[in-house]
Amino acid sequence: MERLSIGELARATGVKPTTIRWYEQEGWLPPPSRTGGGHRSYGEAHLRRLGFIRHARELGFDSQAIRALLDLAEHPGADCGAAHALAIAQIAAIDARMRRLAALRAELARMAESCAGGVIGDCRVIETLADFGHGHCSDPGHGTQAGR
Repeated sequence: MERLSIGELARATGVKPTTIRWYEQEGWLPPPSRTGGGHRSYGEAHLRRLGFIRHARELGFDSQAIRALLDLAEHPGADCGAAHALAIAQIAAIDARMRRLAALRAELARMAESCAGGVIGDCRVIETLADFGHGHCSDPGHGTQAGR
């Protein structure tokens, strides 16, 4: 493979150059070689690793999990139990987020359905939003830490 500039690597992976530089700074990408003019020059390993990071981000893994997965990927002969555990934890986080979103959607639908139009002074949506104590909400827990 020919060497890639940061712009070419960005286009090939869909990751912005500033993000690529940040990944380098954080140690997620190894330092690239430099051209005679001092420009970054990336190879196949950078392309694969950056693609790995981007895919992990798309799947919602947080920075700590991605760092752990990158470390695991460096040991292809090791047991994959830790990778499996990270995937299971991510599934649980997604499930929790989906439950929260479903509750928020139901609350918004209830608010919208109770709004018959008319003037803002009688608007149920505005009235419910103004009640930051959640007294008008069918699920007052959506505004608490437990509901997040």
